Amino acid sequence: MLVEDGRIALVDRGGKAARPEGASVVDGRGKFLIPGLIDSHVHVTSLPGVGDPSKFDPGIAKAYYEQLPRSYLYYGYTTLVDLVAVDPKLLDDFRRAPLHPDLMDCGPLPFANGYPMNFAPPGVRFKPWTNFIYDTKHSGNIPAEYRPEDHTPEADVARVRDSGRPCVKAFIESGFAEDRNLPVPDADILARVRKASAGAHLLMFIHANSFVSQTSAVAANPDVIAHGLWNWNSFDGEPGLPQPIKALLDRIVEKRIGYQPTMQVIGGLAAYFDPGYLGNPAIRKVVPASMLEWFRSPEGQWFKATLAPPGTPDGTMAARLEGVQDQGRRVVAYLASRDANLLFGTDTPSGPTYGNLPGLNGYLEMRQLRKAGMSLAQIFRAATIGNAREMRIDSKVGTIEAGKDANLVLLEKSPLEGVEAYDSVVSVWIHGKAVDRGELAAR
Repeated sequence: MLVEDGRIALVDRGGKAARPEGASVVDGRGKFLIPGLIDSHVHVTSLPGVGDPSKFDPGIAKAYYEQLPRSYLYYGYTTLVDLVAVDPKLLDDFRRAPLHPDLMDCGPLPFANGYPMNFAPPGVRFKPWTNFIYDTKHSGNIPAEYRPEDHTPEADVARVRDSGRPCVKAFIESGFAEDRNLPVPDADILARVRKASAGAHLLMFIHANSFVSQTSAVAANPDVIAHGLWNWNSFDGEPGLPQPIKALLDRIVEKRIGYQPTMQVIGGLAAYFDPGYLGNPAIRKVVPASMLEWFRSPEGQWFKATLAPPGTPDGTMAARLEGVQDQGRRVVAYLASRDANLLFGTDTPSGPTYGNLPGLNGYLEMRQLRKAGMSLAQIFRAATIGNAREMRIDSKVGTIEAGKDANLVLLEKSPLEGVEAYDSVVSVWIHGKAVDRGELAAR
């Protein structure tokens, strides 16, 4: 393979092509070259394990954000899609880093006062979420400065289109833990978002992770459902795969809706109840030592108290979360058996948890997908050409072909022989620039 000016100039499988004079040579004998990996569900502006970023040590935050792009490259991720970014400065900082994956970002369309606006206090939540959908049924909860006609689905989608972003993301989430009964868009609102986004040639993602919400999502016919199905609502705890859930999954398969299992969402919660998690040496490769030290501190354990009722043993919480995870696995196993349009996305970080760390979370997600029943070929496809086609960037990335960007990963092991291959990165190329894995680790 010949790389010139950041692109793949030639792929010669017969070994007969002449080597250009002055070319630098990389000997990959005994190793495996793959396209750069694509994670189509990340949140690069979020701080893992942190509740209120304004109260977090700015020095630690700065060190984390400086390491962040390198941590994704450390595990071979050369393209990312941020589905909910509300801080343009942090996006710009990421893209200006000396070494960084290619980054696409979508325009979020939260329903007024719904998820994820609910995480901010009522008095300030509209400032970061300016492109919300107006809730005409509860207009009294919306500041008077915002006019309904400026926040229709059509107006919101038009703003995303004009910003140059390739996709929008809607949310069907009624809440969880102590914040329940949140307002959600009805079928008419979702249909209007679908029509407007299709007319603007934008992809439509929908956040949905329960049987009820994914039923509404499928009716809206999005391009991608941005989560797995681990909350079965009235079917929770039933054995096997209940027939109504199976019927819903069949519709997802038939419509070829893209599906991101995001199994490490639950794994990221379970990390707080695994006494060995923070001792994983891989964590030291992807976050600064100062951040790992904070995770281990009493202050850094705050989210654990939020997840577990007082006095609950770690083993009890781990078992509860394993039950939720198992339901998600059964869904993935069925979709894999039907060769659904499975896409690789991690939701890194999925919330204020230190269990979803950049780069490493992708490797853990692949292990979860393999345990759930996806074949090695399905995982490989989902993280390369499957994501590239869904995001309409397959003319540039996703396979090793002449004319495409030289975003590449050299592995010690074959990803078609074991999922452990994704932790055997030797070096990474980003637009033709090569860097050894060791140079990407956190210092």
